[in-house]
Amino acid sequence: MYQPQQQRRRRSFAPFIVAIILAGALIVGLKLFFGGGVSLGGGGDDGGGATGQKLACGDGGTTVTVAASSEKAELLREMANRYNGREVGGHCVDVVIKAKASGGAMQALARGWNTEQDGPKPDVWTPAGTGWITMLQQHAAGADKGQIVSGDNPSIATTPLVIAMPKPMAQALGWPGKQLGWSDILDLANDPKGWAKYGHPEWGRFRLGKTNPEFSTAGLNATVGAYFAATGLSGDLSEKNVSDPATRRFVQGVERSIVHYGDTTLTFLTNLQHADDQGAAMSYISAVTVEEKSVWDYNQGNPSGDPKTLGDHPKPKVPLVAIYPKEGTLLSDNPYAVLSWAGDEKRAAALDFLKFLHEDEQQKKFASYAFRSADGKPGELITAANGLDPKQPATTLSVPIPNVLDKTLKSWAELRKPANVLIVMDTSGSMGADVAGTGKTKLDLAREAAINALPQFGPNDRVGLWMFSLDQGGGKDYLELAPMAKNNKKTLESKLNGLIPNGGTGLYDTTLASYQHVMSHRDDNAINAVVFLTDGKNEDNNSISLNTLISKLHTEAGEDTVRVFTIAYGSDADLETLKKISQTTDAAAYDSRKAGSIDDVFTAVISNF
Repeated sequence: MYQPQQQRRRRSFAPFIVAIILAGALIVGLKLFFGGGVSLGGGGDDGGGATGQKLACGDGGTTVTVAASSEKAELLREMANRYNGREVGGHCVDVVIKAKASGGAMQALARGWNTEQDGPKPDVWTPAGTGWITMLQQHAAGADKGQIVSGDNPSIATTPLVIAMPKPMAQALGWPGKQLGWSDILDLANDPKGWAKYGHPEWGRFRLGKTNPEFSTAGLNATVGAYFAATGLSGDLSEKNVSDPATRRFVQGVERSIVHYGDTTLTFLTNLQHADDQGAAMSYISAVTVEEKSVWDYNQGNPSGDPKTLGDHPKPKVPLVAIYPKEGTLLSDNPYAVLSWAGDEKRAAALDFLKFLHEDEQQKKFASYAFRSADGKPGELITAANGLDPKQPATTLSVPIPNVLDKTLKSWAELRKPANVLIVMDTSGSMGADVAGTGKTKLDLAREAAINALPQFGPNDRVGLWMFSLDQGGGKDYLELAPMAKNNKKTLESKLNGLIPNGGTGLYDTTLASYQHVMSHRDDNAINAVVFLTDGKNEDNNSISLNTLISKLHTEAGEDTVRVFTIAYGSDADLETLKKISQTTDAAAYDSRKAGSIDDVFTAVISNF
């Protein structure tokens, strides 16, 4: 954010800055596949390309470029297509919408927009929440860059953060008659009986899905909301409040209930949809912190929220309902900021487009996708029948001032759930292939990406390293280079630097062995996972079959598992198989079709821990 660079540690502000830069970079040419193959594009901080844009003015017109968080980017494109061709001040105007992650856009603006890295320079920025603008202003002031945005940045649509739960689980807690919140989540998370306390032992322990606040607006708002809940305040959160031991215990208790973190809520919602398809909706997560509109999207069978995919998948058997924390919640208020370098002509056009967005027709369009209006009024979709409550939230919270937000995220970094992770690197011969335009091999880039990701792990994380190809001795395709341990970054870096490509790809046996290894060393108080990178297909003719592998990775509903996050590296990687592996273990499969994007992919993967 705005914090000066300090020594890099897992959850300090410095890696946050790096993370959101790289998260924004994921927008360009990178797709993230969640089990069923949904591409990156859902939630308040995801990105996508500008498609379907209709321009009307030609070379003589005024073009206004808008960088928008992607949960609303497609809607804004549709609106811009209807707007384009209008005259403002005697000039024909075209508005072009570019989807850009809120955090990535904030950092790009703060350091100086680079069109080669960041895409077309925007004249208007509309992130998911005002908090990102506050961070930009503080960061720019610290870098003596002057004012980039003014203080007047009106909302174009709103949606509150909620705790979404499968309806039967919420009913077991007393919903809708009982007001629920973070304190109820903490009580259930800390109860060793889990759901058995409410007569449902078959649901196991309580599991929370929550995105990483260093990547995601929903994760940031949920984290801030938990600190407010711990203090009992509804405003003016202070550094002293954040440091209070009772506050820290409360937040730590909530964090210990999570299944894993992530860079987007789409990971959780797509995995939940897959579980629902299998008749096991309540075996994956008990609750997930998302925006209210995402509950509606999920209940339509469209967890990505993309209007183009609405209706492609049936509605879930078990719908979600929205719990509005009784302690209060934050809004994603989608501010509209005209940037300082927009000249008079573009500024006039940008303000005219803002006026257009506030007109009834456009506000009704936002409402048709379960956004609330710019002034917070619920539309006709915000109903009990859709699992939502138009009378809520009763209490709205505000993002803390910058220094308190800084303290909040640093405190979270110390309290978040630790990781127990094994990194498995493909060192087969094909990893020695040159990557055009880089002067490096695929293994060079993968090695560098893994080394660059290591500082994001903290002192409480245990990280190990394996390599694999074929015949690594003892009839195995894999070799342990470093056991899972804390504070072993120098050892890991040394071993990564020593990797040499050779041989074929022993994918199936290595996947199973790494999964079983972490399972045998699992920590019930940590996120237990494998990060598995490969650029090929299984080439071990003596290995187990894919069907056998999947059957051995499968766990019974409600049981804990080791999540296998896979990376398909390069065009020859067996993406479909990797998706099956990740889907079976309730994780995510990442597709890096361009080898040069692997650094970005590693950053996204590590956001899960």
